[in-house]
Amino acid sequence: MQEGLLTPAIATTVTRLTSHVLDMPLRARDLDLDEWLAKPNPAKWSKLEILGHLVDSAINNLKRFTDVQYLPQPYRITPYQQDDLVTINAYQQLPFDHILQMWIGLNQQILYVIANLPADKLSHQVIIPNGEVKTLGWWIDDYADHMEHHLRQIFYPKT
Repeated sequence: MQEGLLTPAIATTVTRLTSHVLDMPLRARDLDLDEWLAKPNPAKWSKLEILGHLVDSAINNLKRFTDVQYLPQPYRITPYQQDDLVTINAYQQLPFDHILQMWIGLNQQILYVIANLPADKLSHQVIIPNGEVKTLGWWIDDYADHMEHHLRQIFYPKT
């Protein structure tokens, strides 16, 4: 990675994401499968489904982080059907290791894309789903925030 070309803010985000990609798999193994599969109630995702949702998030954001670099500006970020994707991908029934490996690989690729972004692309405008105009740099940081929100749900659930 060419991290020397990154702005300080994006370098910090890359550090955050890298830390999660390295640390999360180790922490994940501390939970037994029953903990991953338990649903707080029938309408809520299990920890395994939350991890699956993070896979879907990575898939969608990897595409966004690449498309915004060459498509006309401002780039419109379209939402995706999170609940439908969790159900359709059957994350609750998939092997834990399969979902974990997808999450790791996709986020490693996201890190490569982000680390090699030319600095001028970080100011590319994106229209987020609520209609606000932000920058690609903001969206990348928001991706890390979103990941951290869900990792807290997995490892520090409210009692």
